[in-house]
Amino acid sequence: MSLFANRIYSKLIISLPTLILFIVVIMDLNYNIIYKNFDFIINFSYIIVFFWSLKKPEHLGYGLIFFAGIINDVVQGLPIGISSLEYLLLAVISAFIRNRMIMNNFIYDWIFFLIGILIVGSINYTILITIFKTPIVYESLILGLFITFSIYPIFYKVFTWIDNMVLVAENDKKNR
Repeated sequence: MSLFANRIYSKLIISLPTLILFIVVIMDLNYNIIYKNFDFIINFSYIIVFFWSLKKPEHLGYGLIFFAGIINDVVQGLPIGISSLEYLLLAVISAFIRNRMIMNNFIYDWIFFLIGILIVGSINYTILITIFKTPIVYESLILGLFITFSIYPIFYKVFTWIDNMVLVAENDKKNR
């Protein structure tokens, strides 16, 4: 590969977490699933924001997280700022966990992810009910959060693999 192609490749790999988040929110890849009269959402954005804010916060800054939330609100037709508040709150929770955690362990990350999405989901739907008078089906909310929690291990492995690619690209960039 030429030097120019290597630079493009390394910049693309280093910015991959940001690209993944924006692709998910722009293309509305948070899946609505209807199962036995329950309409629930698998929220991939929560997984992305939590993982990258916990593991590598330098790859996904708060400004980018806020902007991704605004885009998500526009795409989904939500009141502007709701998703930004959710994502930033989840990023703050993961930053708190990162600063308090002594041992880096997948099980701890997974349990704290559950706690984080329960807090964020509760605040989000409390705001939607009290301020915007949006009707909420609690069974769908709980089912969506549980499914999002359940698929976290799959994305943890994928994002760890991507993180290893980012580390290699960063080392290549430093060695030049």
